[in-house]
Amino acid sequence: MQEKLQDKIFRLISETADEMGLETYVIGGFVRDLFLHRPSKDIDIVTVGSGIALAEKVYKKLGKKTKFSFFKTYGTAQIKTHDWEVEFVGARKESYRQDSRNPIVEDGTLEDDQNRRDFTINALALCLNQNRYGELVDPFNGLEDLKNFVIRTPLNPDITFSDDPLRMMRGIRFASQLRFFLEERTFDAITRNKDRIKIITKERVADELNKIILSPKPSVGFILLEKTGLLQLIFPELLALKGAETKDGVGHKDNFYHTLAVLDELATRSDNLWLRWSALLHDIGKPRTKKFDPKMGWTFHNHNFIGEKMIPEIFSKMKLPANEKMKYVQKMVGLHMRPIVLSEDEVTDSAVRRLLFEAGDDIDDLMLLCNADITSKNPEKVRRYRQNFQLVSEKLKDIEEKDRVRNFQPPIDGKEIMETFALPACNTVGEIKMKIKDAILDGIIPNEYEAAKEFMLKTGEEMGLKTGDLPFESDKKKRE
Repeated sequence: MQEKLQDKIFRLISETADEMGLETYVIGGFVRDLFLHRPSKDIDIVTVGSGIALAEKVYKKLGKKTKFSFFKTYGTAQIKTHDWEVEFVGARKESYRQDSRNPIVEDGTLEDDQNRRDFTINALALCLNQNRYGELVDPFNGLEDLKNFVIRTPLNPDITFSDDPLRMMRGIRFASQLRFFLEERTFDAITRNKDRIKIITKERVADELNKIILSPKPSVGFILLEKTGLLQLIFPELLALKGAETKDGVGHKDNFYHTLAVLDELATRSDNLWLRWSALLHDIGKPRTKKFDPKMGWTFHNHNFIGEKMIPEIFSKMKLPANEKMKYVQKMVGLHMRPIVLSEDEVTDSAVRRLLFEAGDDIDDLMLLCNADITSKNPEKVRRYRQNFQLVSEKLKDIEEKDRVRNFQPPIDGKEIMETFALPACNTVGEIKMKIKDAILDGIIPNEYEAAKEFMLKTGEEMGLKTGDLPFESDKKKRE
């Protein structure tokens, strides 16, 4: 494996470790990814001795263009260079209390350190000392598991998962990221220990969920979460989508598997985490809106609006950010039916303008989501929908170029309406402003100041309002 460790950072660590007489290894995810030919910038170094002392000496040799930090409580240190982020730690053994995933740590050997690793594929170590440089230490046949695409714990999986329940989520995340299989005993142990996930903070769980969502085929992770019983504990709203029902010979599709199909399809088109969350949540309101109508069959009326209202509660419970990212997901969920309806009906300029106005700069993301939402086992139906969607996309482009509606603000503001008609701040001002906006979106007037001003005066006259004495030419010039 020496050819894998030719970068100067490894040679420098090797040289320093030998000078200090420290047995030193690169271990964990970096070694795993070397064998999988996956790029990795994060290096974990374990030494039988003080990881902080080794890191300090390496840092001094690297010079000024590096950052150094250490965490005495945990016995770890970190060096950041332009190319690498290197974590140093002393070899250790761990023991756990039943009510916490925070271990009691003692100094240990390399064997102790490998025993505490979560999975065999993450316990691989390459020696950096010159006399054994590049030698692989693989006590649990992790290399064989890599070749066979297997995720397995080094020791008894019940103890591994009970000690640190987050490892259950990590195992499923690795299965999703790497497209590996959970070994049967490991899978069964997750099922038995699933309730232990309750001692893990919501932030940690959300971090693993985000990594699953960002994996090449996220459905792999979510199906494993469902089959092991973890999904019911961490995301019951998503599990509520599961199941197809038939009544009077009329059935509906399983919205859980439909949702995962949409997420997988979107994952082939976008790496945007929050757009992928939008795909995962786009039908989240369906269980609350599901009804059976003898004439219409199964209906989910307004599930997009109910879903939009559910998102703040879901984000709060999962400790996801309650900021513009959440509002973006709300917007995507609330609007995801609109382009689909447009593709089914005759596409009018007015409907396209309103969609552009409400989606704003997120219109392209919305169209990606809606394209991914076309899932059917009938290829002809899919082809027809995609063809109609192409027409909607072309119409969106034409209207945007012609009318500049995306994110537009009506050319007349509330202040000008108030001064034109000598009005105080009141509902009438908002009503006039809304009429101007609707007239532009409906194509009655162009999105231009003079046309909007003329429409305002006409609207005011119809409402029995009289104009004030203040001219607005100076205001108009300021805007121009």
